[in-house]
Amino acid sequence: MNNKTLATELILLGFSNNLATNFCLFFIFFLIYFFSVVGNGLIICLIILNLSLHTPMYFFLVNLSFIDLCYSSSAIPKLLVDLLSTHRTISVTGCLIQFKVLLLVAGSECQLLAVMAYDRYTAICRPLHYQVLMRWSMCCHLVAFIWIFSFINIIIPSLALPIIVCYPNKINHFMCEVLSVLRLSCDDTSLQELVIFSVGFFAIVLPFMLIILSYISIISTVLKIRAAGRSKAFSTCTSHITVVATYFGTAMVTYLTPPSVESLNQDKYVSIFYVIISPMLNPLIYSLGNRDVRKAVTKLF
Repeated sequence: MNNKTLATELILLGFSNNLATNFCLFFIFFLIYFFSVVGNGLIICLIILNLSLHTPMYFFLVNLSFIDLCYSSSAIPKLLVDLLSTHRTISVTGCLIQFKVLLLVAGSECQLLAVMAYDRYTAICRPLHYQVLMRWSMCCHLVAFIWIFSFINIIIPSLALPIIVCYPNKINHFMCEVLSVLRLSCDDTSLQELVIFSVGFFAIVLPFMLIILSYISIISTVLKIRAAGRSKAFSTCTSHITVVATYFGTAMVTYLTPPSVESLNQDKYVSIFYVIISPMLNPLIYSLGNRDVRKAVTKLF
């Protein structure tokens, strides 16, 4: 018989109990978080202050940087505190809030990457209609739709099917990830797992399919133009493809594979890529691979 005593706080096991290992991890994750905050903050400031970057593509990039700031800030500060502490606990309420925020931000980023792919499709495949299809009112409506759809698709189901956590209250993770918390539930979680898989399909698979279709059209269009213009057309999409491959690949491994005992550690280490590393890499990918952003950085400094 399982112990049905309700838990009031949860213990995050993290990565290791070795002090030296945790100190090294603290230094690494602190640097990653520092560069993530500075990089995304710099992207936001550059685009807002530089009038030449006031285009739909960079408008969506500002939103992506804001989402990455929310993403990393919702998990890394708590991780840094736990790495230097022997009392790695979090209240059940705080844990539930954390994983709801993480899910909302993750779902919003998936939808935003799909919208950014559509923006590139419109610019390359339908350039004469770009100003009409991607007018500012449409861009604002798309961003509003992203947040509203993510809230309806992710937050409302989690509120309708609350997770009641019991002892033992140890989570084999460095944050409150929904699948790890679900394993501590007192009740049968088959319905919640079905809902998570369904939500993952709408939040991850559908945007990914739209991105694939967009880039199939982009590639077929680019191959028809002269060789001189191909490199410029492909350069505007390379950075986005890199971000999509990194983010969607790790997210699909976590949320669209059957849960098992062997996946406990796998989920913990895979989540490092899309929660910690991806928000740091995105500013580097878009700035180093984008001529306009490099010019704006040079002008600023």
